[in-house]
Amino acid sequence: MSSSMAILKHCDEVSAVLKSLSHPVRLKVLCQLIEREKTVNDLTEFCGISQSAMSQFLSRMRSEGVLESRKESTSVYYRIADSKMKKLLQALKEIYCK
Repeated sequence: MSSSMAILKHCDEVSAVLKSLSHPVRLKVLCQLIEREKTVNDLTEFCGISQSAMSQFLSRMRSEGVLESRKESTSVYYRIADSKMKKLLQALKEIYCK
């Protein structure tokens, strides 16, 4: 298969990934999760938004398969669900954060 055919095959997937990165709060959340999982409170504090707004962002990202969560006692921890997303975020960090 030629590289242009491979690109066509994955356009929908790539478009969905880029959509996940297109909102500043979603991008901030993902950048915080590159290294390790974080709690809802950690993410809310970092992004400077209300907990209800953060919960909406996280719920949407989880339903889209971008994030996974686990509950421990009274805290919910989030992490990036896909290793490809982590690689993309690390590349963006390398390009824009040096």
